[in-house]
Amino acid sequence: TADGKRAISGSNDKTIKVWDLTTGKEQFALNGHTRLVNAVAVTADGKRAISGSNDKTIKVWDLTTGKKQFTLNGHTSSVNAVAVTADGKRAISGSSDKTLKVWDLTTGKEQFTLNGHSDSVNAVAVTADGKRVISGSYDQTIKVWDLTTGKEESTLNGHTSSVKAVAVTADGKRAISGSDDKTLKVWDLTTGKEQFTLNGHTSWVNAVAVTADGKRVISGSYDQTIKVWDLTTGKEQFTLKSHTRLVNAVAVTADGKRAISGSYDQTIKVWDLTTGKEQFTLNGHTRLVNAVAVTADGKRAISASWDNSLTVWDLTTRKEQFTLNGHTSSVKEVAVTADGKRAISRSDDKTLKVWDLTTGKEQFTLNGHTSSVYTVAVTADGKWAISASWDNTLKVWDLTTGQEEFTLNGHTSSVNAVAVTADGKRTISGSDDNTLKVWDLTTRKEQFTLKGHSESVNAVAVTDDGKRAISGSDDNTLKVWDLTTGNVIASFTGESLIACCAIAPDGVTIVAGDASGQVYFLRLEGVEALT
Repeated sequence: TADGKRAISGSNDKTIKVWDLTTGKEQFALNGHTRLVNAVAVTADGKRAISGSNDKTIKVWDLTTGKKQFTLNGHTSSVNAVAVTADGKRAISGSSDKTLKVWDLTTGKEQFTLNGHSDSVNAVAVTADGKRVISGSYDQTIKVWDLTTGKEESTLNGHTSSVKAVAVTADGKRAISGSDDKTLKVWDLTTGKEQFTLNGHTSWVNAVAVTADGKRVISGSYDQTIKVWDLTTGKEQFTLKSHTRLVNAVAVTADGKRAISGSYDQTIKVWDLTTGKEQFTLNGHTRLVNAVAVTADGKRAISASWDNSLTVWDLTTRKEQFTLNGHTSSVKEVAVTADGKRAISRSDDKTLKVWDLTTGKEQFTLNGHTSSVYTVAVTADGKWAISASWDNTLKVWDLTTGQEEFTLNGHTSSVNAVAVTADGKRTISGSDDNTLKVWDLTTRKEQFTLKGHSESVNAVAVTDDGKRAISGSDDNTLKVWDLTTGNVIASFTGESLIACCAIAPDGVTIVAGDASGQVYFLRLEGVEALT
């Protein structure tokens, strides 16, 4: 950020993390991308971050709340680079689809596309006045674009391999590019000529940043080092060594006193540019996080990970409270009771565990499924949990005793999704057998089967009044069901398989996500909203 107080990093673990550079602590993580995050930019006021991902999307985040504002869809391949204008009104993205796109950050709409590169666009920078964009590409060139007209101004030739990084001085007069040819080049943007080449790295240059006064450049390389260069003399000042794998990203504080680097070694390092010494390391990116739940009071979050554990986070202090260990395989999902006192986790180890969130201790393990547990739901009163498994069954568990109450049999294939009505009287399940089933939890019987999907059902949600269910399927459709008649009352077709869905408390606003990373916001017509 411009005030030098926070750093924002993007990782192969699909998350963006926000760090406090005073304490060296993680403030919070931004979750939403479905594939690795390649690029992050932050607005000059420090209020918003813009991230680009291999999921082909750009996401805009509110750094005050830690919430996603909107997703920018349009690229047909990975988004490799993102820049934002100084006024915070526009973002520019570069993609493997060979194009750059200019986005309006007020409306979330694409303004225009910049075509001209003959290969993937790896790097994007924008001048301080917001009038020009500089892009670097696998086609070994740098291009300068006019943001007023959307036209290419000039092409800068000189690198002998892919251009991986680009930065521009604050006065807009010079651009600095980093390349797989192991060099950096400094360009005069007035004449379009190369001023000089910076030699010293022994491998690819992946990242470039320039200090606000335009006097120094900081570069990060596959050779695991960061180098600081004097732009007046064209000489190397010193090399920063500490990372154990290639350096992917580098940023510099507005006062030019510190650099922040990100590496394949899963760490972010903060460096003192006066002394050339490392100040501290930020650790937090580890393995894939599969699920997150939040307590009803909004004070705590519980995350589940491939490292077989759950972590409980205090959302006020943004600190880890404790880690819940006990599962012997990946923890795939977590649910929390309405009172916020207990969490229920499900794992590939075929078990569910019930955790006391006051003490951080396991209360008991729910054993009974003969295959991986796929999902779990909990009744509003916190008395029962309903689990769905690859063993084709659902099980209902008493959370007071930790005992199985009964098993619901009927699906002929894996059960992938489950939802429970607010009154706790019915549960709805979705399966690989292409059907949903509605179960009466009082009689412990199946009420009826909902047929209409042509492929596996991945997701189920139910309205607060218990009258309608929403399902998402591998057949790319989302369907709305009348739970009184069992009929489909609405259907929507997405661009890819529907992976998840939810319905707002008004009973008419539906949100669904598909496998391509797109999120759909839908509204039922002709249906009265719930009060």
